[in-house]
Amino acid sequence: MADFCQNGVITTLQKLKERPIEDIDRDLKKISHDRKMVLLLPALFSEFEGPAMPRIIDVLRGVGYLYKIVLSLDRADQAQFLQVKKLMASLPVDVRVVWHDGPGMRSLLKELLDSDFKLDKPGKGRSVWMSVGYILADRDVYAIALHDCDIVNYTREIPSRLIYPVVHPSLDFEFSKGYYARLTDRLYGRVMRLFYTPLIRALKRILGYNAFIEYLDNFRYALSGEFAFTGNLAKGIQISPTWGLEVSLLSEVYQKTSVNRICQVEVIETYEHKHQVLDKSDPAQGLIRMATDIAHAMFRVLSQDGLVMSEAFFRTLLTSYIQESRLAIEKYYALALLNGLTYDRHVEIEAVDAFVVSLKVGMEEFVRDPVGCPMLPAWVRVWAAVPDFSERLYDVVEKDNR
Repeated sequence: MADFCQNGVITTLQKLKERPIEDIDRDLKKISHDRKMVLLLPALFSEFEGPAMPRIIDVLRGVGYLYKIVLSLDRADQAQFLQVKKLMASLPVDVRVVWHDGPGMRSLLKELLDSDFKLDKPGKGRSVWMSVGYILADRDVYAIALHDCDIVNYTREIPSRLIYPVVHPSLDFEFSKGYYARLTDRLYGRVMRLFYTPLIRALKRILGYNAFIEYLDNFRYALSGEFAFTGNLAKGIQISPTWGLEVSLLSEVYQKTSVNRICQVEVIETYEHKHQVLDKSDPAQGLIRMATDIAHAMFRVLSQDGLVMSEAFFRTLLTSYIQESRLAIEKYYALALLNGLTYDRHVEIEAVDAFVVSLKVGMEEFVRDPVGCPMLPAWVRVWAAVPDFSERLYDVVEKDNR
């Protein structure tokens, strides 16, 4: 995407040329002497049995600027944990595996639950949150980068380009969001293309100018799982434990820092990973559930911003969304046609019909319970309630890794 357009409130750092990755990493290596960087990898054990995680480990052997790699491991028994630890030990950098199913981590989680922290929903959000807590226990850490572990075309560019704007001393960014194109012989990213963006555009139709909505609309891939932030910003942020994690994170970043200190960076031209199912007969799973959680998270952050959403508002939003989604289908059809990609308009319309159900359910869930699934607390709050928790969390992870 060799354009240099800056047409919104968020600084966009496009990939304009093939700058050698060795050149970028050389800069990062120099910076790492003063600004320590951690790469956080949230993974299920099952991802080590597929093609993506072995490739990621192999590629990371060439990365020399990281202070530490932290693997957040979920759904793994002891034998699987030991297997993963052995695989990760092959990397030429300090590696820690946060074993969320281990007795030490389960004990710490129970302690927080007993202290009335709302952490009873398992999943990626909670695991990432606990792992960030472990990383922040080391006060030497300057920045954290995170990316998914199902990327089958993984390259060194992804972590390097992601964290570069946040750590470079000549820049002043606290948060960077990765973006890319999702395609093979056809377009993917259906939740982003056919749900999130049309929903944002429908909100703009109804609300007119709204600074927060403009901010959300400015991200080229708001639902990407790739981002980096400073440790100072990370410790004050709450996130959702549901599929609404990305929307809640962008909302928190918006509240905690200036838009001038937020950027989005093209980390790779095209991005390929596993695809979630879209099954209209099972709305509690896959992309339909994801869209529902995103809708609920969106309504929650808008209400926190003071927006009053009446029954008439929701009716108008629903019909506006349908119109915007149909317009999106025509735009993507033209894009696919010009580029010689496979594009099935009927399948895309069926996806929109499924997302209409998601939006309706999201509205009903929000009206019934505006708070919904409680946000995971900021780490500064945990430290205030349990002052020594961070040190004990650090000790548990270190003990598991010895």
